Amino acid sequence: MTGTTIGVAPTVVSQPPAPRAPSDARRKTARIGWQIALYVLLVAIALFYIYPFLVQIGTSFKIDAEAASNPVALVPQTWTTAAYERLFLRSDFPVWFRNSTIVTISVTLGRVFFVSLAGYALARLNFRGRGVVYAGVIAVMAVPSVVLLIPRFLVINQLGIYDSYAGMILPLLVDAAGVFIMKNFFESIPVSVEEQARIDGAGTFRIFWSVVLPMARPALITIIILSFQGSWNELSHFIVSTQSPELTTLTKGVASLASGQLSQGSQYPIKLAAALIMTVPVAVMFFIFQRRIMNASEGAVKE
Repeated sequence: MTGTTIGVAPTVVSQPPAPRAPSDARRKTARIGWQIALYVLLVAIALFYIYPFLVQIGTSFKIDAEAASNPVALVPQTWTTAAYERLFLRSDFPVWFRNSTIVTISVTLGRVFFVSLAGYALARLNFRGRGVVYAGVIAVMAVPSVVLLIPRFLVINQLGIYDSYAGMILPLLVDAAGVFIMKNFFESIPVSVEEQARIDGAGTFRIFWSVVLPMARPALITIIILSFQGSWNELSHFIVSTQSPELTTLTKGVASLASGQLSQGSQYPIKLAAALIMTVPVAVMFFIFQRRIMNASEGAVKE
């Protein structure tokens, strides 16, 4: 017996034409238009923030009469360095700069060391009252610094370090925010790294100094920048801790210039020249280390 297979032709059903989507050219044009608008907005915001700094630079090279008559002009009609010459040759500005440099370097180095120790202790060491200590750190962060000025003055005066470098430096060596940052970063480091070092015979401080601290480089750079900027720009603490002209810092000196210490007249060029020089170290520090601020991937460890 033979079988016959009969093929059935498939039925083709015609589909209605799909609605036409917007052309790629229109979408590309709209995307480019949004990008241009976004860049224009960002440039406008950048100019809004940069313009006062540019005015500061231009005015520092003007003569007093031009600075008073046209203070917001960017390009001086008459270029002069008289403001900088007066600052460095006929004022106490070099003394102010020296004091700020000494205090800032000492505070930055000391704060990096002490907040790292405190942060590691709160993150890794088990001791009675650790939670209370950490709660105290958080509470200090919530208290406005101006509230502590009078108690700080009383403590400094009682310890006999008023109007001295010790009184300017010691109260700034530890910062609650720095302890908080270091504690959180140390907790992100795997414990297995420390256990391996402990098996090799390393002690607690050796583990902290040789193993964990190098891995916390992103947090350390963040603390360095914040400490440098904070101590360089500090004013209220130096007001309550010193009174001698020999210990005046840049912040106190520039504030005295702005309040009219230089006799009569606006004297905008010399004031803005002092402010410009004061801004340069912080700006340089930030631009050098900005890419390393809390870059968590730099200290990552594979388990």
